[in-house]
Amino acid sequence: MEVVHIETTSKRYPLYLGEAVLTELSSVLAALKPAVSKVLIICDETVAGLFLEQVQESLQQEAHVHVVPSGEQEKSFANYYAAQTSALEAGLDRRSVIIAFGGGMVGDLAGFVAATYMRGIRFIQLPTTLLAHDSAVGGKVAINHPLGKNMIGAFHQPEAVLYHTPFLRTLPEKELRSGYAEMMKHALIWDADFYTWLRDQVRILSDLQGEVLQTALKRAIGVKAAVVAEDEHETGIRAYLNFGHTLGHALETACGYGKLTHGDAVAAGMRFAILLSETVYGKSLGYQELSDWFFSYGYPPCPALDAAELLQLMKKDKKAAGGTVHMVLMPEIGRVETMSVSDELIVQVLRQFQEQEGLR
Repeated sequence: MEVVHIETTSKRYPLYLGEAVLTELSSVLAALKPAVSKVLIICDETVAGLFLEQVQESLQQEAHVHVVPSGEQEKSFANYYAAQTSALEAGLDRRSVIIAFGGGMVGDLAGFVAATYMRGIRFIQLPTTLLAHDSAVGGKVAINHPLGKNMIGAFHQPEAVLYHTPFLRTLPEKELRSGYAEMMKHALIWDADFYTWLRDQVRILSDLQGEVLQTALKRAIGVKAAVVAEDEHETGIRAYLNFGHTLGHALETACGYGKLTHGDAVAAGMRFAILLSETVYGKSLGYQELSDWFFSYGYPPCPALDAAELLQLMKKDKKAAGGTVHMVLMPEIGRVETMSVSDELIVQVLRQFQEQEGLR
């Protein structure tokens, strides 16, 4: 087991990573001050069927359970309200703790419930997906709105993150691919050596196991931790973590939440951002080679949606200001920056991008 310390301006907390991390859950809860009064586990149907009994046994104390349907489309007002109702019915107070047990959807939903119940109570992230290596760290919690992904939320740091890697063994390939996109993102925005390591060590998704998986998780989480340590509330460089997300979130909204996995959407968004970067910086960044790298893992081509409509959705991105889209662009592998891009250029390059993707 390894411990990564996440440090922000508001809180310092541990992330436990390894094969037997679940055994630490009861001691983590016992160490919290003030002492925990009640525990509410929020998880989805899929995770409940696979692992809930195992987690309840590891707790060594009684816990209330609230189960939500599975899928990104369930990160909704209705399920947020239902979870708040469960917390009230269970009699949670300000000394209680919510355990966000599941993938990124559950982590975001349960974290937002914790952030707003009685104006904020403690919670612990217990992720079960590869994607959650990104979403479980840094304190961003939210629910979706039909007009925009993650538009209603808060910054609320967990007390701890327990990353029990055996949970990942049940992931279907599309979920493994979805999470791996965020690993690729961390390498591209921050760590060129990590990018080279991924190219060498992860030729196919099934290579993500054992020591390779452990190392990849630690390095990707290290990037997220370094960025969050410098900019907790996304007033500066934390926006770099949105590389690929401006178009990616627009695609998720346009297609309907849950129809396109977050990772597949962000992978398309990163490929677009790289092509746009070549245009903006006037130099080759190896777009074709990078694009081939993405497709080697089975990422689907970008959906053929209307470019002008996607632009309007991109303007709802949280980085947009004054009706102008601000994109995270990549002048070189391992380094990114944020800049405003004109509507005309976005539509022009987006159409070029969709034409090339359509040839795949």
